Amino acid sequence: MKVRDFAHRLGLDVLDGNDGLDGEVTGMYVGDLLSWVMSHAGKGSAWVTIHAHVNIVAVALITDLSCIIIAEGVKPDKATLDKAEQEKIPVLATEMTAYEVCWKAHEILQAEGVC
Repeated sequence: MKVRDFAHRLGLDVLDGNDGLDGEVTGMYVGDLLSWVMSHAGKGSAWVTIHAHVNIVAVALITDLSCIIIAEGVKPDKATLDKAEQEKIPVLATEMTAYEVCWKAHEILQAEGVC
């Protein structure tokens, strides 16, 4: 499923990284310990976190994630969004908790036969 369709169906706000919206979401990963995410998230996963600093873009790039979903109304700073745009990593945002995002995402991805 394309990141843009995934974001729309989940009701997520696209903050930046528009050039990466045609990437494919192949799964989900949730976590806030950056080193753990780098060693455990699967390629193409949509990553749910509450972190909003520029390092999340590096983690997504190194791990080849499809997008970053910042939960619970946390707002990234301009440097993070600028880096995401430069690296073509979609940064999505929501007021939902990480649990709610994952629950709804699971339903959507399961219906699409992704997981």
